[in-house]
Amino acid sequence: MSVGELRERIEAEKAALDTMKINHAVSPLEDTSKIRKTRKDIARMMTILAEKEKQN
Repeated sequence: MSVGELRERIEAEKAALDTMKINHAVSPLEDTSKIRKTRKDIARMMTILAEKEKQN
């Protein structure tokens, strides 16, 4: 995955996380662990992005 693709994926995941948080505030989600999993996935992708940028 290239740096550009990774940035796009991070932005998409952040948007999905925001949507989940808003939906959860209005009516509770069935599986609230999705919020935590998405947040951790974003952190992992950001770590990989930082490593790739450091290599270049």
